[in-house]
Amino acid sequence: MPVGLFHRDDAYIRIRDLVVSGEFTPDEPLSERGLAGLLGLGRTPIREALKALAKDGLLTIHPMRGTFVRQLSFDDLREIHEIRLALEGMAAYLAAIRGPTESLLDCAARLRKFEPLASIDVEEAQQVGWAFHDELFRATANDRLARMYDNLRAQSGLALQKMRQYSQQRTHQAIKEHLEIHAAIEAGDPDLAQRRMWQHLTSAFEARLKALGAVRPQTV
Repeated sequence: MPVGLFHRDDAYIRIRDLVVSGEFTPDEPLSERGLAGLLGLGRTPIREALKALAKDGLLTIHPMRGTFVRQLSFDDLREIHEIRLALEGMAAYLAAIRGPTESLLDCAARLRKFEPLASIDVEEAQQVGWAFHDELFRATANDRLARMYDNLRAQSGLALQKMRQYSQQRTHQAIKEHLEIHAAIEAGDPDLAQRRMWQHLTSAFEARLKALGAVRPQTV
């Protein structure tokens, strides 16, 4: 890979991770000079990375004002949810056909350790839950599907910035839902795995809207 492309891709990944982790406030303009100094890269790869991140829906560029972290609307959240239904439903379907990988089995084992606990580390459980979704895509043996999910994963992370933690109740429920999906995959039942993934994503979407205080547009 040419050096210029490597620096651009490196800048993209590192800035994306900073954005998703909540490093920048919504009203904080992202400076090419500041990011170049922070990341130890030239301004050209930073500029190209910012344009790519804006194209991918993580940043918004306002002429004469600057570049800012995108604030997601209800419609943004709805669209992300709908695409997740399509991609992750298919991932669960294919994983059930091809069988769970060792990494997916390991994620399920880690999730089971939370089940008997009355109080759990919510952040840790969320990280294992995200790992479960990541490994699910690897289990599909479909690289194109996994690449499509990668960008969506970043946008989902952006949506989660304002809700650092789910409640204990929702976290326990999410663990149960993940394990039900895994059980369908282990049983080799693709239709059931897909349905359970849809149910899980819909429950998570409703919990996310409630936690964020998002208001559904009124329909006439």
